[in-house]
Amino acid sequence: MKKVIVIGCPGAGKSVFARRLSGKTQLPLYHLDMLWHKADKTTYTRGEFDAKLKQVLAQANWIIDGNYLRTMPTRLKECDTVFLLDYPLDVCLAGAMSRIGQHRDDMPWVETEFDDDFKQWITDFPTKQLPQIYQLLARYPEKEITIFKTRAEANRYLRSI
Repeated sequence: MKKVIVIGCPGAGKSVFARRLSGKTQLPLYHLDMLWHKADKTTYTRGEFDAKLKQVLAQANWIIDGNYLRTMPTRLKECDTVFLLDYPLDVCLAGAMSRIGQHRDDMPWVETEFDDDFKQWITDFPTKQLPQIYQLLARYPEKEITIFKTRAEANRYLRSI
C-alpha cells in the first residue's frame, strides 16, 4: 500500500479515516477539497486543480481523500489501493451535520450551516454518484479494493494494521 484513495459519500468520514490511515502508515495525506477550494470559499480553476493533482500523483506515495468523480479514473489508474466508505445515507447526513462549526484540516474554512444544496447532494449520492463509482471500480480488478459498509468495519481495519 503506497498509493491510496479514500472515497465515499460526503459525511461518511473519509477525511477521518484517511488521517488515521496516514498516521498508521506514515503515507502523506492530501485532501482534494484543499486542492479545489480556496479559503475565501471560491475555487481554483479546473486547470489549476488538475495541475496540483498531477503533482501529488507524481509522488512515490500518498493517500488522497475525496471523490471528485471527474478525476477518479486518473486516480484509479495511479493508485494501488482503494477504500470505499459505502455507509447508509442517515450516517452520512449525520456526519456532515456534526462537522458544522468545526475547524477541519481537510477544508480551508469552517462550515457555518448545513447548506440545502449540499444536503441534497448527499441525499442524491447513493443513486447518482455511487453507481458510477462502483462501475469505475469494476474496471480495475487488479487494485486492492476494500469496501466498508459501517464505521465499525473501518475502525476494526484501522486497529488491525
